[in-house]
This record gives sequence, structure tokens and C-alpha cells, in this order.
Amino acid sequence: MTLRIAEIFGPTVQGEGALIGEPTVFVRAGGCDYRCTWCDSIHAVDSAYRHDWAVMAPEEVMAEVRRLSGGKPLTVSISGGNPAIQDFAPVIAYGKAEGYRFACETQGSVSKPWFADLDTLVLSPKPPSSGETVDWKAFDQCLEAAQGCGQAVMKIVIFDDKDYAWAKAAAERHPELPLYLQPGNPEVDPAQPVDLQQATDRLLWLIEKVTGDGWFTPRVLPQLHVLVWGNKRGV
Repeated sequence: MTLRIAEIFGPTVQGEGALIGEPTVFVRAGGCDYRCTWCDSIHAVDSAYRHDWAVMAPEEVMAEVRRLSGGKPLTVSISGGNPAIQDFAPVIAYGKAEGYRFACETQGSVSKPWFADLDTLVLSPKPPSSGETVDWKAFDQCLEAAQGCGQAVMKIVIFDDKDYAWAKAAAERHPELPLYLQPGNPEVDPAQPVDLQQATDRLLWLIEKVTGDGWFTPRVLPQLHVLVWGNKRGV
């Protein structure tokens, strides 16, 4: 079997969510069933870029992770695109045999048996600003598939008041999931500089919304890679 891989990079640190700051090698899968309006990794989503994707056997993927990490086990984050449309079970099996840990981030639209083999499954349902509609039945199937994994969490990106209200409803639907909120970054072109003041203002706005509402369940985090490097790496 082979996998469509948009890029493999690192080690860097995870830029957001439950594992923020953790040294990580990223395996970004090519292909996605969503087309979010603010997608910041369109090169891993749109099939127009498929000629830039590498076709790799699981052994080759793991060999590149091993090379980048110098053979020292660390966390491997499988992202995309939507990595759940492919079979990463062999990669996880090879890596775990060598002591690597595995996280995966997906929107929760496609479930896979290999979710149960993960150390961390990050389910990131997309709010209204994305232009997509969440299939909560499919989301629940992802949770069922993940039974037995180290931890499953939910991460939601917030751009506006409508997204914020939607996130509160999503949290009520799944109160058992640790929840991470982060402000969205409207600048999706990695060639464009990030306005750090605006990024800070969006973070403060979200913090004030949560604390002002007395909503003390979620953790509010920045997009670390945006604030530090001003680009989209590390996610």
C-alpha cells in the first residue's frame, strides 16, 4: 500500500491544542473531504496540488520521520488535509515499535480503526465560518473508533461571535471531551506577513468572551506558530 503525503517536516514544536509546545515531527497527508474557507494548508487539501504530493510506502514515511528525528523517539503528528481518508495504521505500528508517540488531527468526518492506536486524537469540528457543516453522527463514529486510544480531545477555531456560540453548543454535545479553543487566523497565504497585533487582539477577545461568560471549561490557547514564526508551520 502507499500513502499520499503533502510534506513531512520537523522536528519543531506543536503550535496549538492539547500538545502545544511539544517537540514533534509532522506528517501532512494529501487530500481532504472539506474545503474550509479559511484553510491555511490548501496545498495538502486541493487535488490541484496532487502532483506535488509524494506517493510513499508506510516504511518510507517512517524512514523519513526517523531521519528527521535522528532516530530519537518523539511525537509524530499526522495531519492534513484530512489524514483519516487514508490508512496510517502501518506507519503507527512501525513507529510505536520504536517508541514513537502518535497524534492525529482530523475534523471528525471519517472514522478509522487506527484511531484506537493513537496516543492523542484531536477532533477539530469546523465552525460556521468554515463554510462546512458538521456531520455529528460521523463525529460520534470517530469517537467510537478511538476507544482505547490514549486521549481524545476537541479543538475549535473561533473567528467571530457565531463561531463562539456554535462552540458552546458543541461543548454541550460532548462535555466529556477536553476542549481547546483558539482564535482563527484570517491570513491564509503563508507568503504574507502575519499582523501580530491583530493576532494578539483576537486572542484577548476570545479570552474576554470566555471569562466574561463564566465559561471555565475550555482552555484558550494561541496559535503559537503564528505568534512566534508568523507562518503556518508547526500545526
